[in-house]
Amino acid sequence: MNKRFERAIVVGASSGIGAALARQLAGQGARVALVARRGDELEKVAEGIRTAWGSDKAIVRTNDVTDVDAASTLFSELVEELGGLDFICYAAGVMADVGPDEYPTDKDLKILQVGLSGAFAWLNPAADYFQKQKRGAIVGIGSIAGDRGRRAYPSYHATKAGFATWLESLRNRLTQHGVRVTTIKPGFIDTAMTRGMDGLFWVKTADEAAASILHAAQKGKQTVYVPARWRLVSLVIRSIPSFIFRRMSI
Repeated sequence: MNKRFERAIVVGASSGIGAALARQLAGQGARVALVARRGDELEKVAEGIRTAWGSDKAIVRTNDVTDVDAASTLFSELVEELGGLDFICYAAGVMADVGPDEYPTDKDLKILQVGLSGAFAWLNPAADYFQKQKRGAIVGIGSIAGDRGRRAYPSYHATKAGFATWLESLRNRLTQHGVRVTTIKPGFIDTAMTRGMDGLFWVKTADEAAASILHAAQKGKQTVYVPARWRLVSLVIRSIPSFIFRRMSI
């Protein structure tokens, strides 16, 4: 199972992993609909795709994923314009700067809205479409940060944990209908979200991460760490008893 995708939607395609994934899909021959909040950045990505692979390879729609009411209509419009759909990736995400003694509900809710509410709004219509079609691939970009509740970014960890569990439920529903759901858990990726952070290691470029993600989706894999060595790290971290873990600054 390594079928290339022909029609794709990437939500969160204006930068980072989403932009890199859109470019690689187009490079493999797919027509790609790019969705993101920042229209100017989105157009730059789309223009690069059109220049490299053809004027018909990129469709652009500006959407703030927190506007959940707009997602279903936009999804239907894009599927019609693409002439069908066999792949969708939700790559939108945000991490707020939260101090160690700060408990900011406004920042927490923003992270939750982008990371979960937006995902529900875009991927639920895709799940319904693919179930009826009896095929398709859904990819959600989570994070190793969702494998345990660390001190630094409580709402980010919670959002990624919730996303992984939701994707697992979606997978359990859709597998019987021939639909594949892949959860991606990246480690440190060189994107705007991570630049300037201290203590990063095993850093991968967005292009390297996107290549791994696309390969995993084409293979129909379920949960994939990027790079793969993070799976072992996660296993160790998840095995640490809570009374010890809460005393660790990791």
